[in-house]
Amino acid sequence: MMATSTVDKTISEVFEGYEGKREELIPLLQDVQAEFGYLPGEARTAISRFLNVPESVVYGVATFYAQFYLTRQGKHKIKVCCGTACHVRGGDRIMQALKRRLEIGVGETTPDYQFTLERVACFGSCALAPVVVIDDKVYGRMTSPKVEAILEEITIEDSR
Repeated sequence: MMATSTVDKTISEVFEGYEGKREELIPLLQDVQAEFGYLPGEARTAISRFLNVPESVVYGVATFYAQFYLTRQGKHKIKVCCGTACHVRGGDRIMQALKRRLEIGVGETTPDYQFTLERVACFGSCALAPVVVIDDKVYGRMTSPKVEAILEEITIEDSR
């Protein structure tokens, strides 16, 4: 959990660009998440007060849209396509390999906050199936050994 004074200071800086109107909720959530990497509870409460809306409204919007996270995410987001083409070409095997390697489930983050694992319905890159996206970089025609090599490379780069 973050120190409240750090959250308050950062939130105050984000609020400076807004008027406190209800229709600013989604852009505010986006800006706060850009600062923290997720939407801490203290930030959601502050947004509720700033916009003069119930916390349930802030929570409802934050949980409705898949782009928002209520828990701290990993430094690297790994998204595995599980659409039809990727499924047929081994997407599930890739997902299982990642779950074993990272020792987490779908929607979870490693204890060291290095990796978050997500399932995606379709990236629209079916010709490259199975597809994995890591930190917005698309990897096509993936196999379990290729995923292992990429994770190893990321881990080495992070340790430098």
